[in-house]
Amino acid sequence: MSTPFPFTAVVGQDDLRLALLLNAVSPAVGGVLVRGEKGTAKSTAVRALSALLPEVDVVSGCRFSCDPGAPDPACPDGPHEAGTGTARPARMVELPVGASEDRLVGALDIERALAEGVKAFEPGLLADAHRGILYVDEVNLLHDHLVDLLLDAAAMGASYVEREGVSVRHAARFLLVGTMNPEEGELRPQLLDRFGLTVEVAASREPDQRVEVVRRRLAYDDDPEGFAARWADEEAAVRARIVAARELLPSVRLGDGALRQIAATCAAFEVDGMRADIVMARTATALAAWAGRAEVLAEDVRQAALLALPHRRRRNPFDAPGLDEDKLDETLEEFGGSEDGDPDPDPGPDGPGGGGGQPAPDEGPQGGDSAARPEAGEGEGDEPQSSVGGGEQAPVRAAEPFRTKVLSVPGLGEGAAGRRSRARTEHGRTTGARRPRGALSKLHLAATVQAAAPHQRARGRTGSGLLLRRDDLRQAVREGHESNLVLFVVDASGSMAARQRMGAVKGAVLSLLLDAYQRRDKVGLVTFRGSAGEVALPPTSSVDAAAARLESLPTGGRTPLAAGLLKAHDVLRVERLRDPARRALVVVVTDGRATGGPQPVELAGRAARLFAAEGIASVVVDCESGPVRLGLAAQLAGELGGTAVALDELRAESIAGLVKDMQQGNSRRAA
Repeated sequence: MSTPFPFTAVVGQDDLRLALLLNAVSPAVGGVLVRGEKGTAKSTAVRALSALLPEVDVVSGCRFSCDPGAPDPACPDGPHEAGTGTARPARMVELPVGASEDRLVGALDIERALAEGVKAFEPGLLADAHRGILYVDEVNLLHDHLVDLLLDAAAMGASYVEREGVSVRHAARFLLVGTMNPEEGELRPQLLDRFGLTVEVAASREPDQRVEVVRRRLAYDDDPEGFAARWADEEAAVRARIVAARELLPSVRLGDGALRQIAATCAAFEVDGMRADIVMARTATALAAWAGRAEVLAEDVRQAALLALPHRRRRNPFDAPGLDEDKLDETLEEFGGSEDGDPDPDPGPDGPGGGGGQPAPDEGPQGGDSAARPEAGEGEGDEPQSSVGGGEQAPVRAAEPFRTKVLSVPGLGEGAAGRRSRARTEHGRTTGARRPRGALSKLHLAATVQAAAPHQRARGRTGSGLLLRRDDLRQAVREGHESNLVLFVVDASGSMAARQRMGAVKGAVLSLLLDAYQRRDKVGLVTFRGSAGEVALPPTSSVDAAAARLESLPTGGRTPLAAGLLKAHDVLRVERLRDPARRALVVVVTDGRATGGPQPVELAGRAARLFAAEGIASVVVDCESGPVRLGLAAQLAGELGGTAVALDELRAESIAGLVKDMQQGNSRRAA
């Protein structure tokens, strides 16, 4: 086993270390979500924590790590007699992003359960992590149904595996730690709320602190065992402090004054539900125990709020997490009583790392658009050329977002689970049955019985009951929904800026981005203006990043529609190589005008027909306004093989079959 990097040698990252230690003291806090850019010691700190946890006593031979002093009466390997067990180090189990449901919760052999009447159960990662640490790197990239299972187990302290009436339950209490890079996408607010604490980490911009990070890392890489030995005393001190805090925790008093401050703080920041109050109470109690005190003070409440509330305040995916500390201090002062203390958080005399006094620096020019398709005539006024910046105008603020009509890809896909287009999935309504390919996971009971029934006499079965063989088993075929790549192709030319339409256009795209976030899509952004198309944002799971790029989008110049479409086509070609199962939906936001260069209209039509020929689903959001409308966007939609929807008609609860008029060949290909 490799020597882990010492926890006390992590440079800076005080909030991260404190949050991890509080969960080590009191697992009831509910785990921690670590958000931050890559290369900020997130994984290093989590792996280092496992070496600090005290050893656990387990029943010898039990695959579920039962405590010999109080064995689980429902343990699948039980029943166990209470008594002495075997001591072993606390485990840290890592959940890979690509793990299956069976790997997480365990695999139940349905074939043996039906044919032999036995519960043959192979434990999963939740059983391995019992009484230890379950670490999920890049938790925001984990499939939603796996995150649901994970957080349900963490909340209930048990894992349930149920298939076709066969049920297995085992204890699953662990310290849950998730890390994520917000640039790669956000968790749903409902899932954010299930993590007890959250911390934001970032690399220090101070050269001296960065030097210390590099110095320690190089020393560790050269001689891991020697480096760990030099930090052994500090590690032992923190380990002893965790044990002492655990022993003190049951006797820590959470007075009415502190409870009132907790409730007032959650109410002041308009946090939904009561989970925040409970988590704050548990965190403040753990903070007091970590500091060696038997009573919760105002400083504990303040620090608990900074760790437990920021991720619960997000009202939509574009809100940055955080807490107004001035408002927090005012609330604590207003509702403080005799239990008030120094509002400055101080977890203890040795700091959050418990480093025994060891110092540690923080780690941490073109004119306005003419009448678009030239042969169409003068439909709208041109944007006059500015004397500065070649016609470019300052970014326009987006209008308020709204609920949009549902845009979907026709046919039946097999991409990543989501909420947009129909797809064959592991979860959803049962639509049929087939022979299993590999291990059987979802049994179709009726089809299995139907397949076995004609052979009962030949198998010698004359009485009641049913004799099953492997060839009789049928796998359920399920249909649910998948997420898609929604590629926005936005016209940012001068004609779009005319009559102040860009604010409404940005508001519409922002609304569609919100819809993409809720449906778990990837998004990309291509813009075109002047003389070229530009990839403003390559396909990503971070809708926040797309919203930020949209907000700063400049406008002005001619309308190179063909260049924008060709750029989008290139983006889709590359993305198909990276993620061939994810289908694309192209949303072109334009008034349909095409100017600039030779034969702009002919080139735009030719580029659009590439999408139709490849069966790429597309929708044109028609941004044309005014009493005289040329219908150019509808013409573009026809060439794309898609459908047009007016900008002022995009606001709705649903739209049935918006892209059902796709070419018949496209529907056959998608199915």
